[in-house]
Amino acid sequence: MTDDDMVVDAELVEDGRLPAIPEDRTPAVPLADEDPDAWLPPEAQEDVQAGIPETTSNAYEGDMRRFAEWCEVVGRRVMPAAPQTVTAYMSHLKRTPREKTGRPYGPNSMDRIIASIRSSHRAAGFKPPDTMGARKVVAGYRAQLAASNDPAAQVQKASPADRAVLRAALAKLDRSTLAGKRDAALMLLGHALASRGSELVPLDWPASFTEQPDGGFKVRVFRKKRKVWQNVSVVLDPEPDLCAVRAVRALATALALEGHCEGALFLRMDQWGFLAPPMTRHGKPIGDPEGRMTIEAASDIVQRSIERTGLPGRWRSHSSRRGFVKSARKAGVDIVQIGRHGGWDDKSKALIGYVDEDDAQGESNPLAQIGRAAAAEREREG
Repeated sequence: MTDDDMVVDAELVEDGRLPAIPEDRTPAVPLADEDPDAWLPPEAQEDVQAGIPETTSNAYEGDMRRFAEWCEVVGRRVMPAAPQTVTAYMSHLKRTPREKTGRPYGPNSMDRIIASIRSSHRAAGFKPPDTMGARKVVAGYRAQLAASNDPAAQVQKASPADRAVLRAALAKLDRSTLAGKRDAALMLLGHALASRGSELVPLDWPASFTEQPDGGFKVRVFRKKRKVWQNVSVVLDPEPDLCAVRAVRALATALALEGHCEGALFLRMDQWGFLAPPMTRHGKPIGDPEGRMTIEAASDIVQRSIERTGLPGRWRSHSSRRGFVKSARKAGVDIVQIGRHGGWDDKSKALIGYVDEDDAQGESNPLAQIGRAAAAEREREG
């Protein structure tokens, strides 16, 4: 499973972006005709839309666009879709390589596409199609991949960028340049905050930062998964090259020299180091008008910076979050303290999974502990 294979649970509302119902097809009975109360006023539709993450909405829109294109090719109705249409589409997806990856969609992506189709029907006021057959296709596909030990059946997690990895990556970085200062600050602050890329790129200087008497600062972070704000204390690091506080201040100073004294901390730059260069697609402006970088750009920076070291792994912006857990465990920090600093719920299965994976590879491995205990017992007996 890739980052694109995340299953999301949300309902879309009519916003004008759904595929049109072909005029030569007879639609099913809208829900409002079956139930007089099956409708929402415009303000309620807006409230529902506001509760759907932008990435989720974009994923659903893309899913429906591709579904509509396939329906046009095979001569099937897009909406309301027949159950057999959705089943046939899932069968098509499991057999058809994607242009981007050269492989078919994974089962988790197909689950999301089914959810997209059902949600889009509800948004347009139609009863969603029965998807039992489609889900059986996906279940069989998942079992097939697992039995063949296909990597597509495995969750592809970001590799942890702990202090050792960051130290190696920063040694390859030219921190005298503006881009180098930005990249260093991004990786170190991501590690210090245990942040996702989606929590890191919205930070503003100086609005998101509050100076502290100990020389560090508190950072106001919105934890997207839990939908809560958190003030995270970031202290000075005894190793200057790995100090997020110093790196952020160095970046802020360099940005001020370029006339950027407040606003987005992490800005896009072109190959010559110019800030917030205009971006267009098909002649239309794209990207944040203030130059704030995207989550994908943050991941690209982490990947590019660490790959220079030759270290194997899958490096993304999430590597900093995972790396924080690994660094903290190496330092003997309690898992509850780790979770609360990084904005995890006290019973987070994701955090426990990270800790279990790291412990299994280190001195906390149960077999390693058994071996040490046995060796100590033999030493006492001898």
